[in-house]
Amino acid sequence: MNRIARLMKRAYETDLIIPAFNAAYPEMVKPICETLEKLSTIGILEVARPDIEKFGAVSFEVIFNEYKKYGNPEFVTLHQDHVPVIDEDGARVNYMDLIGTALKLGYDSVMIDGSRLPLEENIKATREVVEAAHKLDVPVEAELGAVMGHESGPLPPYEELFKSGRGFTDPKDAEKFVKETNVDWLSVAVGNIHGAITGAAKDQKKVEAKLNIEHLKKIKSVTGVPLVLHGGSGVKREYILEAMKNGLSKINIGTDIRQAYEKALKESQDIERAQSKVSEVMEYLIDEYYGIKGSKSILDS
Repeated sequence: MNRIARLMKRAYETDLIIPAFNAAYPEMVKPICETLEKLSTIGILEVARPDIEKFGAVSFEVIFNEYKKYGNPEFVTLHQDHVPVIDEDGARVNYMDLIGTALKLGYDSVMIDGSRLPLEENIKATREVVEAAHKLDVPVEAELGAVMGHESGPLPPYEELFKSGRGFTDPKDAEKFVKETNVDWLSVAVGNIHGAITGAAKDQKKVEAKLNIEHLKKIKSVTGVPLVLHGGSGVKREYILEAMKNGLSKINIGTDIRQAYEKALKESQDIERAQSKVSEVMEYLIDEYYGIKGSKSILDS
């Protein structure tokens, strides 16, 4: 079992959470890695296909090379986030090539996102990735349910989405999915939404989201694997703290740090100042919001 697989298992067992920070630009890698080490906190640096296609991450190789410069694997590991089978624009993606690239480079974990597929097709695609990755001792994250927000066009009103449970991960499907794919971690939809990645909305403050904790408990009880929350930016603190007691072991943060970086860079054209803003946001989230500063001492014990 590789390091991040062990740490995620430990987080699941101890009701802790591992924050995963998306690098939408290569210059964000340095502050992400340095802040996690400074706070003695176990975290993940990640990059998704949308970071490359919609923002400025350039490529999985560029982020890998930046990680090698700044990342101390005792504190931060490297994850390939969101490689979709069908992307946010409805196009088919050559997902095995992209995941194969990350595996060859030496990413510590990978993600296949077949959530826009029917259940059986999602299972088939995920199983294919799991088989390839597990040969190299690399854990796999997959997604079930619809974590909305990446699609073009406005979202329906959030309260309407939450009350209806539209897109929520079905516990029965989750049980079948984990059993038949042997996936390591499962990204679920329980009220969380992604930050927008296109149009004017990508610069706007995210909706303050809630989580359906009872629904999360049901998923935990039938899957028995660490659960992941995508769209972590903007989720109310009390819901995250409760979710940590109910199987949530990884939370993805993209919008909060990306917008801080972009805003500072636009105002000052000073990369170091923009990087310091990333660190500021991270320190607040790790220390005050999630209360996990110093988590290395617990997760590595």
